[in-house]
Amino acid sequence: MPRVSQSHLDARRRQILDAARRCFISNGFHATSMQDILREADLSAGAVYRYFQGKDDIIMAIATDALGELTSAFDAALGGETARPLDEALDEMLGVIRRLSDTQDIARLILTVWGEGVRSPELAAFFNTTFHGVRQLVSRAVVQRQERGLLPSDVSADGVARVLIGALHGYVIQMALLDDPDPEAFRSSLHMFIGNTVRADPSAASLPHS
Repeated sequence: MPRVSQSHLDARRRQILDAARRCFISNGFHATSMQDILREADLSAGAVYRYFQGKDDIIMAIATDALGELTSAFDAALGGETARPLDEALDEMLGVIRRLSDTQDIARLILTVWGEGVRSPELAAFFNTTFHGVRQLVSRAVVQRQERGLLPSDVSADGVARVLIGALHGYVIQMALLDDPDPEAFRSSLHMFIGNTVRADPSAASLPHS
């Protein structure tokens, strides 16, 4: 029997996950059966179960892929030795969320996945680990910018990381649920908050009172 190439295996696995993602976005996890996924993927049960043990296994794979893309965006925007201005890095991450929402409906998918984490201890543990890793990455980036005078030195790096991640989580929720999330208004307002934070440094000039 000829050996199946790794590229073929990867393509088949992607075919299954793409089909499952479409089903989950349209109908939610609980209303989607394995038969729905088989029909959407146009594959036999044997072909799907070669890659995944069941629906929960597929959900975990989709969650890993979806959050992995966003984590990579954080790493690309904030990682490395060059401390880019924080507003530029956040612009890049907002752009990634918009692009993935347009091409993969990732905002709705992630919102669905987050909701499933309430039910699944395994997913909840995965989310906790992922958030911890991203928070550490953002905290290091904040410290790096504090050391270079780009952010106030007297604020908690971990606190800033939690707030920034929370803002991006909120953006994902708006993209998923609102008819008019207004990305530009969100971006410009986030810039205003970051700018005020930078100017809040005691060594910087105080803001004029209105």
